[in-house]
Amino acid sequence: MQVRLTTFGESHGTAIGGVLDGFPSGVVVDEDFVRSEMRRRRPGQSRITTSRNEADEVQFLSGIFEGRTTGTPIGFIIYNTNNRSNDYDNLREAFRPSHADYTYAMKYGVRDHRGGGRSSARETAVRVCAGALAKLALKQLNISVQAYTSQVGDVTLEHDYHHYDLAMVENNSVRCPDAEKAAEMENLILDVKRNGDTIGGIVTCVVKGVPAGIGAPLYNKLSSSLASAMLSINAAKGFDYGNGFASVTGRGSLQNDIFYNDGNGINTRTNNSGGIQGGISNGQDIYFRVAFKPVATILQEQPTVDIHGNDTTILARGRHDPCVVPRAVPVVEAMAALTILDHYLLSRCTRL
Repeated sequence: MQVRLTTFGESHGTAIGGVLDGFPSGVVVDEDFVRSEMRRRRPGQSRITTSRNEADEVQFLSGIFEGRTTGTPIGFIIYNTNNRSNDYDNLREAFRPSHADYTYAMKYGVRDHRGGGRSSARETAVRVCAGALAKLALKQLNISVQAYTSQVGDVTLEHDYHHYDLAMVENNSVRCPDAEKAAEMENLILDVKRNGDTIGGIVTCVVKGVPAGIGAPLYNKLSSSLASAMLSINAAKGFDYGNGFASVTGRGSLQNDIFYNDGNGINTRTNNSGGIQGGISNGQDIYFRVAFKPVATILQEQPTVDIHGNDTTILARGRHDPCVVPRAVPVVEAMAALTILDHYLLSRCTRL
């Protein structure tokens, strides 16, 4: 691994932050762009997200000099300014269903009950900051990363990404490039929220401009690295790329991507492989999907057990997302950018 992100901090601690190692030198750091990326993920941005109001201002501590990266570790910190830890007092001794409360207690023997502590999605703010830097590096290589909401509950886009203008993604709070479907998705999320419930969905991501030959065979495939990165995101439950799971119903004769020479080089007539074959990029667009479950914290009374194994009930309080998907879009982009940059730097050293 060339690029490595280490994060620290908890949802209700003093701050969260990260150290980005292996990042190339000479990348111009556009701090306005970093701020804009942070605003895309920040809480309190619309009526379909948590009302927690964090500015998510990033303070860079090292690795940047006179506006450029130096090649040394980039350290940064994001202070928590709007946490309300008393909202979680009733959860001090109770395990929330489908949360990491029980598993953290079994692993460490202790847990931070305030907002999930280390397991909180608050940590993803660090990923978005690091991903913004990775995007700036990839921009110099003419590689772009664009994600969007393609499904919420049973409301789904009917076409693949070629059919939509992805520049429209930020025009609505759901981050869906189809305005009509976006309105349906938002209404569904608001209806779910009114009932104290949550709902899941799917984020689709498209990476353009990756040259052929990026990745590695067998145990460090580009596809497996992307899967690992995506499934490390809170609430992510599934990953597929190219035709993915839909490919099991077709025949090889219809799914194979036929090669041809387009006059400028070797190309493929279709891209059912999603831009990756044998774990290595083939020069086509890389596209994949990430499925997110409904947020585990619901504002309804639920049965559970306490830390002593006794039956009890809980009713969550506080500020929570009814659907994680719209705020997950920039997180998916960030993890994709970090993964692509890492493989690009590694693959660049494999041949002269």
